[in-house]
Amino acid sequence: MNGLTELSATVSNLLFLAFIVGIPLHGFCRGVKVYETFVTGAKEGFEVAVRIIPYLVAILVVVGMFRASGAMEIIAAAFPAFMKSAGLSPEVVSLALMRPLSGSASLGILGEIVSTYGPDSHQARLSGVILGSTETTLYVVAVYFGAVSVTRVRYAVHAGLLADAAGILASVAVCLAFFG
Repeated sequence: MNGLTELSATVSNLLFLAFIVGIPLHGFCRGVKVYETFVTGAKEGFEVAVRIIPYLVAILVVVGMFRASGAMEIIAAAFPAFMKSAGLSPEVVSLALMRPLSGSASLGILGEIVSTYGPDSHQARLSGVILGSTETTLYVVAVYFGAVSVTRVRYAVHAGLLADAAGILASVAVCLAFFG
């Protein structure tokens, strides 16, 4: 298996190098002013970053208020025992509630779950699958939609949160099927 790992790492590095060198080389061969185009794109990216700062600040304030208020713990503790038997401990429920708001906060909760229960525990596996199966919906709506000045986000929020709920339910089912 070690040889396969080394081969995979070598192929990955070569592919990465091919992209890093190949894309600018392809542009140069087609007559594109590569450096000027790169600088123009970087300048536009900086302008977008400045435009989304208020949305980032707003979502960080909301996440901070939600955690500091204790609402997450109250909601997580209100779940019945049958949900806890499926591996939805209060920590996992907290992660599932935080995920639509903030990716970094949910990663922090995952770190706490792994350090508390261990990396091979059902809670840690379930939390990892939930992170991979859901999106930071409200963060995406606030930042990305705000960056392009989309104001009618009602259906996008509904669809995103519904997809997150489906991802959480599927995560529970998959973890129960694979890990027991």
